[in-house]
Order: sequence, then structure tokens, then C-alpha cells
Amino acid sequence: MQEDLAGFAAPVHRALAEPILLAGAPRALAIVNGTLAAAIGIGLRLWIAGLVMAVVGHGLAVFAARRDPQILPVARRHIALPTLFES
Repeated sequence: MQEDLAGFAAPVHRALAEPILLAGAPRALAIVNGTLAAAIGIGLRLWIAGLVMAVVGHGLAVFAARRDPQILPVARRHIALPTLFES
């Protein structure tokens, strides 16, 4: 059995190992979705459209986060990298 050496073990906080979610959706995506929905709902005075956009957008973000919690970093890398392996 392997034992830890004194002074060489450090606890890792749970927040460093888990994705940061806000109500089940990635935090950055939830903030952007809420901002856009508020801009439509308050700024354009389209309350129902803003509310629908917020609910549908957040629902889609939660669905995507359940499938892959690291969806935003993966999507950013996918967009940033050129397509190298086209046939």
C-alpha cells in the first residue's frame, strides 16, 4: 500500500476539479444568455420574447452541460483551431 510522505501531500479544493455551473449551466454562458434576454426584455420592451429567450437558452445550456460539462472550452478550441484533417 502506498502512503503519502509528510509534507508532499496537498489537499485540492473541489472547485478546482469541477466545472463552474450557475443553475446547471456553464457560468459564462448563463451570464451571456441572461444579459441578452434582459436586453431584449427590458431594452426593447419585449417582455415575453425576453422571458422565452431566457428560459429556452438556459434550458439548452443545461442540456449541453449535462452531456459535457466542459462544453465552452471545447467549443472555443474547436472554433479557434483550423481544420487540419480535411480529406
